[in-house]
Amino acid sequence: MKIIKTIWVLMVLGIFITLQAGMFQSVNVKEATLLQQGNEKKFCSICGMNLPMFYKTNHVATVDGKVKQYCSLHCLVEDKEFNHADVKNIKVVDVHSLKFLDAKKAYYVVASKKKGTMSMVSKYAFASEAKAKEFAHKFGGKVMRFDEAYAEAKKDFAHDARMIAKKQKMMAQKGAMMYKKMCQKTDKTFTSVAEAKAYVSEHKLCGSLNPKQLQAIGLYLSKEH
Repeated sequence: MKIIKTIWVLMVLGIFITLQAGMFQSVNVKEATLLQQGNEKKFCSICGMNLPMFYKTNHVATVDGKVKQYCSLHCLVEDKEFNHADVKNIKVVDVHSLKFLDAKKAYYVVASKKKGTMSMVSKYAFASEAKAKEFAHKFGGKVMRFDEAYAEAKKDFAHDARMIAKKQKMMAQKGAMMYKKMCQKTDKTFTSVAEAKAYVSEHKLCGSLNPKQLQAIGLYLSKEH
């Protein structure tokens, strides 16, 4: 029985590594600009996902004088509309240059064939309208400005949130198995996935983990533990 469980865990880890490879949203950590501060700066302030891994859909905003970074427009919408955060100075990553720009000046390609982040409908931003149109011509989708893209994300929020909740529940279950097999135990409680992930990383509770593995364990510790 122990051998079967060990094989199952290794299979899960292998799937996580495969999923991590080749994602359009991902960039090398050295290419990512992390504007928020603190031990949790590598993780989305809402869902805790790895920011470089989903960098091409990153947004940032100033909330109560501090910069918060989000993996997606979906998470920005959650913070503003449901957490009632007073978000200001919203910026988004330009897919072409990988630099942040004023979201109001960006051209978003909505519903392209490229996979979305935290949403079934993808939303990628560009500083150049020409680059946005070129992307849409190649991968499909409609070119919009920020307000329209935000409205689309808000409209899709409930459906996307249900989808995310199911995936997070399954991932947390896998995280529980990995935590029990691979990690030193802790009695500390966590208020967010990002906080749990930062603690696990800082204290090296689980050895070397890839972003998907760390996300699963962070979900377990923050939601199920």
